[in-house]
Amino acid sequence: MNTGSDVPGEVAVAADGIDVDGVKNRDEEGLGSKAPEFVKARRVLHVSWQVGVFLLGLAIVVAGIVMLPLPGPGWVVIFGGMAVWATEFVWAQLVLRWTKRKVTEAAQKALDPRVRRRNIILTSIGLVIVTVLVGIYVWKFGVVMPWKIENQ
Repeated sequence: MNTGSDVPGEVAVAADGIDVDGVKNRDEEGLGSKAPEFVKARRVLHVSWQVGVFLLGLAIVVAGIVMLPLPGPGWVVIFGGMAVWATEFVWAQLVLRWTKRKVTEAAQKALDPRVRRRNIILTSIGLVIVTVLVGIYVWKFGVVMPWKIENQ
């Protein structure tokens, strides 16, 4: 195994995520199965555990997808399913880390005064346009309540 790095300034990292100085790589920190040790010690039990976690996470994610067009907190449930998967699968842990980073960046960007000012101006313009269109509709057709429609 080659743990050396040919790139200047890059720390050489072994396959287990520990660099040549014995320090755990920050990107690899906390990754891996969160299953109890007695489950990890037995291969069949660990695979069964992983299948169970995958199916539970899949059921939660599917429920979240169903909630997207229907009433319910679809995205929250989807990320909850991803969190269940992240207890066992490294790929889900990496996806959640990336998502958290992007959400944090978006929140910081949204708090920028210039962005907030722009959003308030665009929302105000949109509300004025909708109000004008509703006014034109009411002026042209009037207000007819559905329960007062007469059969002709």
